[in-house]
Amino acid sequence: MSRLFRGAVFSLMLVPSAGTTQNFEAGLAAYEAGDTATALREWTPLAEQGNADAQFYIGFIYYVGLDVPQDYAEAAKWYRLGAEQGDAVTQFSLGGLYEYGDGVPQDYAEAVKWYQLAAEQGFAYAQFKLGDMYFDGQGVPQDYAEAVKWYRLAALQGDASAQFNLGNIYFDGKGMPQDFMAAYMWFNLSAANDMEEASNARDNVAEKMRPADVIEAQRRARICLSSDYQDCD
Repeated sequence: MSRLFRGAVFSLMLVPSAGTTQNFEAGLAAYEAGDTATALREWTPLAEQGNADAQFYIGFIYYVGLDVPQDYAEAAKWYRLGAEQGDAVTQFSLGGLYEYGDGVPQDYAEAVKWYQLAAEQGFAYAQFKLGDMYFDGQGVPQDYAEAVKWYRLAALQGDASAQFNLGNIYFDGKGMPQDFMAAYMWFNLSAANDMEEASNARDNVAEKMRPADVIEAQRRARICLSSDYQDCD
């Protein structure tokens, strides 16, 4: 995953948890107004006192270099503090630093450790990345079945990338029997969630299917989507 994409992903996660203090809200208001200096002034004492939300935001500011010199090591420092408190978003973020060697030595096993902790809390991005690690055999023995497990958990939360990867696994038959109908369904769902590559992949697998099977795969995709991913078998 490119740094540009990771930055975009992390920016989607800038949502404070409940119970934050008045000073945190003041920092958030400043951050949203583009006043990073005031945000850091409000958040730093909170982060030093153990506020995981503040720790994440400060780490993110240094990660992207938002009105401060970009400093991956400083980002890692703050991410680690939040991650060690069990914050799933910060665990995921720290895992990303270890996967790509940003501010810390590249260490796939350490990346897996933090992705796993976040994934076990139901964090979809981490579930997707953990699936990647098992699929590629990075930091863990290559295990397609385990990859499918984590991709599916993320896919059932509507993660388009996980849905796309599931489609590819069913199409290729890696670690499981090849299943064009399942591949079509997951590609179709991924396309519905704006994954551009999924449309071409869906059309490609359709060429290998009987028309009746395409209709059935479309029906299954509609049921899955209309059930809010509760009925996707």
